[in-house]
Amino acid sequence: MEAQKTITTTWAIDPTHSEVQFKVKHLVISTVTGSFSQYEGHVESMGDDFDGAKISFSADIDSISTGNEQRDGHLKSAEFFDAEKFPKLTFVSTSMMKTGDETYSLAGDFTLHGVTKPLTLKAEYGGQMQDFYGQTKAGFEITGTIKRKEFGLTWDGVTEAGGVVVSDDVKLVMNIQVTKQA
Repeated sequence: MEAQKTITTTWAIDPTHSEVQFKVKHLVISTVTGSFSQYEGHVESMGDDFDGAKISFSADIDSISTGNEQRDGHLKSAEFFDAEKFPKLTFVSTSMMKTGDETYSLAGDFTLHGVTKPLTLKAEYGGQMQDFYGQTKAGFEITGTIKRKEFGLTWDGVTEAGGVVVSDDVKLVMNIQVTKQA
């Protein structure tokens, strides 16, 4: 009997139709949203099935934006991300397992500020469709939370009243569209 041939499909992030954001509590009373405008990623799947897919992703720290130039400069500085010394954050999957009809558990190694830790994310599959140019696209909403201090992002400010300026928990929210590569 002949061995069945496995077809690997490569997908690339479409940055025009994707967004990579984070949300962090400020003064524990409101949320500040930031994003990265420069990033790339690839997915290798078995055909069009994403169960067991392999994912690699990176974002340029210098592309961080929170809508406030002064805050962005502080985040890029050595007190936070130290973009000069650690120019990228990365995620390399170790597993992607289907957990429901449209959901996956995405586990991998997340590297930020020179520290690598295991991270599990939830991926909600939006489906596949062909665009106007005949390209096959697939969409995911990926969410999770990291503790910034575990990655050496230890800057803390305390108000006169004793309140914490920046929460340790950082929510990750990524809406990703990938394009099947020829």
